[in-house]
Amino acid sequence: MGFACSTIGKKYVMGITGLIWAGFVLTHMAANMLILIDAQLYNAYSHALISNKPLLYGAEAMLVLSLLVHVVTAFFLTATNNSARDSKYYMETNGEKGVTFASKTMIFSGTIILVFVVYHLITFKYGPWYTVTYDGVEMRDLHKLVIEVFQSPAYVVGYIFCLVVLGLHLSHGVSSMFKSWGFNHPRYTPCLEKFAYFYAAIVALGFISQPIYVLIQG
Repeated sequence: MGFACSTIGKKYVMGITGLIWAGFVLTHMAANMLILIDAQLYNAYSHALISNKPLLYGAEAMLVLSLLVHVVTAFFLTATNNSARDSKYYMETNGEKGVTFASKTMIFSGTIILVFVVYHLITFKYGPWYTVTYDGVEMRDLHKLVIEVFQSPAYVVGYIFCLVVLGLHLSHGVSSMFKSWGFNHPRYTPCLEKFAYFYAAIVALGFISQPIYVLIQG
């Protein structure tokens, strides 16, 4: 418990919980790309996912727990950092070395993402339940709901904004995750930072392409 409660321990926890969600958003984005291919394929994937109750509930429990731990740990680390800045022993590096816009706004971008996740769940997971039948199997027509929601320009603008914020959050969070685990060296740190930017861009642009595609298709 001593290590877990230390600043270094909290950063390890942030890294682990962040890794869980970074992996989730990538796989979720990739699966959602099925909407660009075929409605039946998209609905069949969604149906298969929610039909496996033990796996679904286990994954949801892990995601909720890791999110709660990530959020609580983030606030504790932010409070610790703010206290350090208020201390007379705190010395700020000239030129804000290593400090970027993404790193300075992590608590704000994280809060926006948290609100977005809740609203996203309300809109889709707990939204209107349309049904469709394929080969005698009745299932939820999630494709119809997604198309319906993405027909709203206001929703799409808000969605894109939140995904840009997610990309910003990931760009710093992924690179910080490696640094927290000791992968911090002049030789390979620049490569890891580039990977973080690339990862963030892939996730954000992948998600953003979906509502844009729906709007273009009309």
